Order: sequence, then structure tokens, then C-alpha cells
Amino acid sequence: MKKTKLLSFVLAAAMLAIPLAGCSQDEGADGGKETIKIGGLAPLSGDVSQYGVAVNNAVKMAVEDINAKGGILGKQIEIVAEDDQCKPELGTNAATKVLSEGAVAVMGSICSGATKAALPIYNDAKIVSISPSATTPELTQKGDHPYFFRTIASDDVSGHLAGSFAKDKLGLKKVALLHDKGDYGRGFVNYAREMLEKGGVQIVLEEGITPGAVDYGAVIQKIRKAGADGIIFGGYHPEASKLVQQLAKKKIDIPFIGPDGVKDEQFIKVAGKNAEGVYATGPTDVSKLPMNIQAHENHKKKYGTEPGAFYDNAYSATVALLEAIKAAGSTDSQKIMEALRTNMVETPLGKIKFDAKGDAEGIGFSIYEVKDGKFVELK
Repeated sequence: MKKTKLLSFVLAAAMLAIPLAGCSQDEGADGGKETIKIGGLAPLSGDVSQYGVAVNNAVKMAVEDINAKGGILGKQIEIVAEDDQCKPELGTNAATKVLSEGAVAVMGSICSGATKAALPIYNDAKIVSISPSATTPELTQKGDHPYFFRTIASDDVSGHLAGSFAKDKLGLKKVALLHDKGDYGRGFVNYAREMLEKGGVQIVLEEGITPGAVDYGAVIQKIRKAGADGIIFGGYHPEASKLVQQLAKKKIDIPFIGPDGVKDEQFIKVAGKNAEGVYATGPTDVSKLPMNIQAHENHKKKYGTEPGAFYDNAYSATVALLEAIKAAGSTDSQKIMEALRTNMVETPLGKIKFDAKGDAEGIGFSIYEVKDGKFVELK
């Protein structure tokens, strides 16, 4: 009984500590601290860990650059990194932990499900968070998360683009819609469907698949039986790579269109020759911008490789967040939000600021196709 009471006391104290961590929101509150702590949530392990590595590298590179220039408000920036594996149940734990460790703002998470789970915690603590890749529209458009921002266009933009491309450019008439049963995957195909149905395209199959499954033979058989002349898939590259490989084995040669979660070098590595001709949406190419070139060169110099998916978005999110703190002259969340919405900031994505809902202005999507082992933007 005594252990139960003690545990209850400790838990209560921990919960009380969370909003206090978020309250380092004026200069006086963190005046005695040696660093300004920024949370960094990403999948550092699990099926989509390569996204997390790319995002984590981006955050570190951006912070190192700012710290080398003297930091912000006379202090160095410290990253409090946590692994959420892109899972909602781990997202809440990771969010709670970074706030309990004193983070005054958060960069992450990168997946819509984990982000959606963590946002109520940030709302309660009045902490600003910014995601490089959480695309579910409701995260900004419903107005439930006033402290949330993102540096990527939402699924309605991406899904509408995929649907229009399938209808207008590929001339598809009978489409199969597949998704991974998550917020991100469902959202993407739902918005693609809107454009398909407006254009009179017939949806001959809609099916949710199980992430992590080895054999998708049953759904592939349904695709064949339905007579689909194209597939739009909502989900991430591990499932997409298995699907295109198994479609090829069954000699089903029809267009396959995925979202930005498919546009990853790992998809091409795993799918091999079967990746050729696959289409995916993705952030518009900004590789010729000077700051983008420099950010990529710095990554290659430090890590010896090209950066992965969402590196540009994560680097830009981190720069925007830190520059907002600098412009605010404070870690007060209200002042940070005002700066994010009013100050145009130079980033690897170009000059950006955020609208009243939290979406970055001027961020768009394009269609990419795998050609000779690389994703190529279609003009």
C-alpha cells in the first residue's frame, strides 16, 4: 500500500513537471539555464528508421551551425532527442519525456500518427512543435492544435495531385486504392479518390493492408480479379517495395503511385529493378537553391553520404524554429508563434513563413518517377 501511495506521488510530481518545463517560456524562466533545450522526436529505430536518421542529422546540422555562430539569446542550443518509432503509443511517451527534460519547443515528430498522439501533450503544456513531414490535413486545418507547425504540404495537396495525375496524365479508368490502415495512408488515398471520382474514374477496389506482413498475395489477387489498370497506395516504402515486387512476380504490370512516404532511396534499394516506373509524390525539388546546396555539402562532409528523405524539410523546420526564438528574443511560446507567422526565414526550402493555421507558405508537391534507379521530378 505504501509503495502504491509513493508511486502515485511520484507520477503526480512528474505530471506537474511537464507544464513547468514548458514554462521556460520567458527570458526569466530560463535565465539561469546554460542551454536552450529543443526536443527532437523521430523514429531512430524500427521499420522507417532511415527517415529518423535523416531528420536527426538535419536537426544536428542546423543546430551545430547556429551554435558555431554563438547560439541564440547568448546560449547554446541543446537537442533532447527521443525515439518514437513513428508509433502513436511511443509518441506520447517521447513527448512527455522531452518536456520533462526541459525542452522549450519540439522539432518532430515526422509521422502523422505519432504527431497526432503527441499534440495534446504539447497543447496542454503550451509548447510549440514543428514537423518536417506529418501531412495529415486535420493537424492544422481543424484548429485543434494551435501550437503546431509544419514544413510540408498536407495530404490533401499530395492526394489530389496523385489523383489528378492518374486521371489526366496516365488516363487510368479503373483504379485500385490500397492503404496501410494508418492516418497517413488512409488520408492520402481518400484525397486521391476525390479527384478520381470527380473525373469519372471507377474505384474497383479499396483495401487496407497490414504493415509488416510478408505476403500480400491475397490483395494482389483481388487487384487482378477487379481488372484495375492502376494502383494508388497510401503508406510507406517498406510495404510499397513488397507490393511492387509481388506484383511483378504475378506479372501484373500496371502503374503504381505512392505518396512521399514511398519517395525514398531505400524503396529503390529494396524493390530493385521493380522500382522502375513507380510514381510518387514528393516535395518540389529545391536542390538548386544556394542554402540547399550548402546544407547537402555539409552533410556529405560530415557523414560521407547524401542526406535522406525529409532532410531539407527537417533542416528548414529547425532553422525556422530557432530563428523564431531569436526574433522573439524569448522562449515564450506566444512570441515564438508570432515570429513564425510574420518573419520570412531563409531555409533549404527557400524563404518561408507560416500561415495562421501553421502550414508553411509556398511549399508544394510534385510527381516523381523512378528512372534508371533514381526518383526524377516530372515537369
